[in-house]
Amino acid sequence: MSGPTAAPSDKIDGAVLKIAGVVVLGAIMSILDITVVSVALPTFQSEFTATYAQVAWTMTGYTLALATVIPLSGWAADRFGTKRLYMLALLLFTAGSAACATADSIEQLIGYRVLQGLGGGMLMPLGMTIMTRAAGPHRIGRLMAILGIPMLLGPIAGPILGGWLIDTASWHWIFLINVPIGVLALVYALLALPKDTPEPTESFDFLGMLMLSPGLALFLFGVSSLPETGTITATKVWATMLVGGLLVIGFVIYSFKPRHPLLDLRLFRNPRLTVAAVSMFVFIIAFMGAGLLFPSYFLQVRGESTLAAGLLIAPQGIGAMITMPIAGTLADRVPVGRTVPFALLLIAAGFFTFTQVDADTSYLLLCGSLFVMGLGMGGTMMPIMTSALKSLSGPEVARGSTLVNILQQIGSSIGAAVMSVILTSRLNGSAAIPGAVDPSTGKPVTEAGLAIAVQQKPELAKQFPVPPGMIEKGLQFAADSFATTFWVGFALVLATFIPVAFLSRRREEPPAGERPDGSEQVPVLVH
Repeated sequence: MSGPTAAPSDKIDGAVLKIAGVVVLGAIMSILDITVVSVALPTFQSEFTATYAQVAWTMTGYTLALATVIPLSGWAADRFGTKRLYMLALLLFTAGSAACATADSIEQLIGYRVLQGLGGGMLMPLGMTIMTRAAGPHRIGRLMAILGIPMLLGPIAGPILGGWLIDTASWHWIFLINVPIGVLALVYALLALPKDTPEPTESFDFLGMLMLSPGLALFLFGVSSLPETGTITATKVWATMLVGGLLVIGFVIYSFKPRHPLLDLRLFRNPRLTVAAVSMFVFIIAFMGAGLLFPSYFLQVRGESTLAAGLLIAPQGIGAMITMPIAGTLADRVPVGRTVPFALLLIAAGFFTFTQVDADTSYLLLCGSLFVMGLGMGGTMMPIMTSALKSLSGPEVARGSTLVNILQQIGSSIGAAVMSVILTSRLNGSAAIPGAVDPSTGKPVTEAGLAIAVQQKPELAKQFPVPPGMIEKGLQFAADSFATTFWVGFALVLATFIPVAFLSRRREEPPAGERPDGSEQVPVLVH
């Protein structure tokens, strides 16, 4: 007589690792591209004679595309199959990368980045779907640790690779590098991913789509226009935010009526999901918003090359590399409410250093602080996401992760816009140089603006004769402006402790209906 069914192994076997290779390769392309572009913004300014607010749209356009496509991914994966949709996402991302390298204007580059975002926005959520099906719900913590690899490599390799390509070749290569990788990923996906048979189970919520996707895009467009206009009273800002906000509110009211809404807000009745989502939202605003300013400080205030700036940021990724695998394993065994507060404390400790930066702060101190922040980062994001997923079962996993991902995109855009507005406002407060006008904007050149420009291009000092000490004064003003902006980020990190205090401190049991042997149908993780 046969014995009882053995419990599934906690180890990630070879078959899962084979599939994981496809997913990680696609995720690396998407995440690496974001971090590569972040160090290229000053280069875009000089190449296209554009303002910082204009070139920032190369990041924002990508984010807007993500926000638009995320709500559709769940239904599309159900309708067309994850393998085919994943390969389409790879194709769109690769084609968008090739197009970006041909851009002749900042407007073209922004448009091609949107095309990239339509593909890149689907790579991570679809990859998570494929991985969850392959690994099963009982290994979600370890699964998250594997999927965290691209998030580790991005902050480390992205700025370094971007800086090296820009310094040794040209900015075009930060996009062209994706083409051979994309082709390799397409072939790998074709051979390695299992064939899936689409079995549509839910009708598509067209009315919800007509409200949610345009609403999110318009709202984020308005928020992201803040750095360019400098005021919320600008029509471009308040009008689009108002229309987008009304559409989103309309969707919220409507979403409780259909049986299968595009976004299932009923899941917020689950307190664990709600706490995790709020924790992630506040944290993303603080960390992602201020995180974009780290390379800018090294480039603009310290006058480093793009490669050097990338190397200086690398300790953050190294710190996360140490703690993320440990946090992934612990998340399957220890309640996240007992570990995340300590990780968040490390982030706060490292972040505080940047509120004190000046024009000559020790690199050893700054790199050490980034390393400490990385240690905390590795023990924060993935455990919170794991906690949210463990509280759901079956189709709820896909819908719940969709909610969290949309909140991440909104938080990231709000954080980047708020930090950019504060920094720009502070820099514009610097004293103007009489008779000096910036040809790209028509506005007076300030002491801080000139100091930053001279740091990046020393030859400009010959075009603008300035009294002794003005450059040093301007750089110190710029450093103080960065410090003020980092204070806002630090305050938001401290605010994250409030929702984190409500994370579960009890051992998290499987949701009702989950079989201990894992034989029930594996939930689908879409976002």
